[in-house]
This record gives sequence, C-alpha cells and structure tokens, in this order.
Amino acid sequence: MILTLDAKRRLTLPASLVPAQPGDHFQAEFDPDEDAVVFRRIARNADWVNVLKACPVRMDDLPSRRREFPKRLKL
Repeated sequence: MILTLDAKRRLTLPASLVPAQPGDHFQAEFDPDEDAVVFRRIARNADWVNVLKACPVRMDDLPSRRREFPKRLKL
C-alpha cells in the first residue's frame, strides 16, 4: 500500500491496514539502511519509569535549571 505525505507532513493510515484507535501511541523510528519508517505500538498503560530508564541520555547529564527569572529584552 502506498501512502502520501500531506502538506502538514502527516500520514493517514487506512483502518483496514492496522487496527488502531484515536489516542493510541506509536514509537516511530527511521531506518537509514532500509530507507524506511518503522512504527511500533506502545502499550496504553506503559510503565513510564522503564521508558525513562531506557532513554539513551542519562538524567545526571542534564544541565541544572536556573533559579533566576529570565531577563526581559529591550527592543
């Protein structure tokens, strides 16, 4: 089946292709070797702690937040 990207860079999947409902979550990855976009369904009641643990960027490496309010720019 061939899908076409619209002007807002959206793909519309026909209901006959995949049993999905509005609000379902998918993980999208681009495979440069195959030149393909791969979608994987994420469980509705996913354990977000495990999702955050699987993140490739360690939370210890994030910069600390500033405690001061941002200064207004004069135009």
